Amino acid sequence: MVLRFGDHVLDIERRELRRGAELVALEPQVFDLLVYLVRNRGRVVSKDDLIEGVWGGRIVSDSALTTRLNAARKAVNDSGAAQRVIRTLARKGVRFVAEVTEDESLKAAAAAPDRSLVLPDKPSIAVLPFINLNGDPEQEYFADGMVEEIITALSRIRWLFVIARNSSFTYKGQVTDIKQVGRDLGVRYVLEGAVRKAGDRVRITAQLIDASNGAHLWAERFDGSLEDVFELQDNVAASVAGVIEPTLQAAEAARSAARPTTDLGAYDCYLRALAVFYPMTKEAVFEALGLLEQAIAIDRHYGPALALAASCHMQFVNYSWAEDPATARWKAVDLARRALQVASDDPDVIASAAMILAVFGEDIGTMMALADHALTLNPSSARGWYHSGYLSLMAGKPDRAIELAEVSLRLSPRARIGGVHTVIGASHFLSRRFDEAIAKLLLALEETPSFPVPYRYLAACYAHMGRLDEARDVVTRLRTITPNVIPPRIMYLRNAEHRELYLLGLRLAAGEAD
Repeated sequence: MVLRFGDHVLDIERRELRRGAELVALEPQVFDLLVYLVRNRGRVVSKDDLIEGVWGGRIVSDSALTTRLNAARKAVNDSGAAQRVIRTLARKGVRFVAEVTEDESLKAAAAAPDRSLVLPDKPSIAVLPFINLNGDPEQEYFADGMVEEIITALSRIRWLFVIARNSSFTYKGQVTDIKQVGRDLGVRYVLEGAVRKAGDRVRITAQLIDASNGAHLWAERFDGSLEDVFELQDNVAASVAGVIEPTLQAAEAARSAARPTTDLGAYDCYLRALAVFYPMTKEAVFEALGLLEQAIAIDRHYGPALALAASCHMQFVNYSWAEDPATARWKAVDLARRALQVASDDPDVIASAAMILAVFGEDIGTMMALADHALTLNPSSARGWYHSGYLSLMAGKPDRAIELAEVSLRLSPRARIGGVHTVIGASHFLSRRFDEAIAKLLLALEETPSFPVPYRYLAACYAHMGRLDEARDVVTRLRTITPNVIPPRIMYLRNAEHRELYLLGLRLAAGEAD
């Protein structure tokens, strides 16, 4: 169905909104909201109607609903003040009030087989049917089920638009040209793969391709047993989604870096900030914050930018980089709370904000519950598992912290998530397993040599083992990064025995112990 209102054209089947000749980029949920309003334009729809019709009855906060309505208004060149297209009726609901006509000429053009879709501004992917290399028709169910699980896992990544199974499976059994698939479906990326069975073992291969130029971005092989088919499908799907998320973020950041700085939207600014943040040097964090402030100025409801900006201010406090630590602390907490308000359904935002708020004294049990909720929204988020692990470390549960952080590593072993090995190393330290701690902390320093935390735990390890020369050498390197050997917020460790162990090790390493 192709509908016209004002200078906008809404193509429901192709999931496109155009303003004149321009393709308007929309998050999938905002597009669904707009379609629901247009289809129900003859009546006022209540909040309960929207939650049931767009969110499938899931719990949605008022702020999240308002954010999506504002995004829909912005997409159709409307505003809360004007309400020319989407009107709010106090205590009743909302109604789509613009005049809508079905455009038969556009409908016919949309049906033309040679029409290529214009790429949206946000990342998009199609998962093609995996090839059954055995040729046994009875094994088709496994290959198809594998693809369905991957589509489901990828669909939990909020910033990624995933083509539905019905569209991608039209290519089943065909020899495909990846570039043409990208044009046909309007996607930037294509995931393809194959399945081969031998006895009770199965090998699954997958590769991620940039559909614009055919470049291979990632490839991996997974081997498993068919004893539990569904568990194998779940594990492979989670692993694929866990690796693809950071791979696509890196590809999108490179794409954004090639754009002129005068043509940056909130998403582009966020991507650039993410790309420069992870060395976590003072200069990198300040540069990232500048880009994030641009993103927030463009869209003050952009949850990922708010959460990462909160993390920047947290670093300023933790590493004594802030000229005014009290103001930096207030900004970190305020931004994290705002992020939770506007992105209450974004798992990465929830987990990140929960960790930041816990660092600054919020109830650790409540924040751990928030992080656990984030993992139910996206179990394939390596970043979510890392944040949950960090919270467990803070809560005095080092063994659980190790378990959660290792899941993060399994999901995305190459992702630039600063601190995963630090969480594991620190947890071994708090359990007095100093040798294991040192091994992990040295790995952490290879990943993030400008991150002060692994230096502190490493120095404390050496000191408790009586290796004071090595401890003092680590302290010397630490002081080139931050003036404080002892962190200013030691209370983030809620367990008093853990705090004392850590503080004593640092004092011994710094030569300050009595």
